Amino acid sequence: MNLYAVRAIYLFELGRTWRTLFQSIASPVLSTSLYFIVFGAAIGSRVDQVEGIDYGAFIVPGLIMLTLLTESISNASFGIYLPRFTGTIYELLSAPVSVTETLLGYVGAAATKSVILGLIIMATARLFVPYEIAYPALVIAFLVLTAVTFSLFGFVLGVWAEGFERLQIVPLMIVTPLAFLGGTFYSISMLPPFWQTVTLFNPVVYLVSGMRWAFYGRADVSVWISFGMTLVFMAVCIGIIAWIFRTGYRLRS
Repeated sequence: MNLYAVRAIYLFELGRTWRTLFQSIASPVLSTSLYFIVFGAAIGSRVDQVEGIDYGAFIVPGLIMLTLLTESISNASFGIYLPRFTGTIYELLSAPVSVTETLLGYVGAAATKSVILGLIIMATARLFVPYEIAYPALVIAFLVLTAVTFSLFGFVLGVWAEGFERLQIVPLMIVTPLAFLGGTFYSISMLPPFWQTVTLFNPVVYLVSGMRWAFYGRADVSVWISFGMTLVFMAVCIGIIAWIFRTGYRLRS
């Protein structure tokens, strides 16, 4: 294991956060705060409780996951796309650095930034709504697992993208709508039976439900099913990345 290479990639990518502090940290926190103001205060004053939980507190896990998904994908995709765009990716490919070491550097940095952001948003939520966490260890575990999984997905997206426009297509046109329709602001039990069944095909439902269970011990889907679905998606992403490096897809051309 070339720990020096892992450390160099990791610190360089992590340093990009401090060079773009407003975009990386301040902007997501501000956006999430607006969600709390609009949904938590305005709508929460008209919706008493959902599944026995105050509405403002009910949406906290969903908003954390919404931010975690989008930021993990964005951080990792830009991290690997920029070397491709500038041509410095060839220096990495010619260096004595393995696929594992490359992933530990790029994905580790992207996941670290997302987890830090998730913790900041968790603390920010306290300014708007009171809430208690039933299983703190599970919350941290789910934060890390989700950040790593979607950072891997973002890495795949960064390799696949041929331009900056493509980097935005999947997060804006697919991930964000799925997050809004995945129980972020409501319980899927509030939907008609047919749409409850349809919603179960939305992978984000399992992420939001898992985090909500870790917070309050209540969710639409079993927490173990949520963990299992996340691990399956992680395995798929790892398999795709292994194929990318084996074939050189969009890296050597």
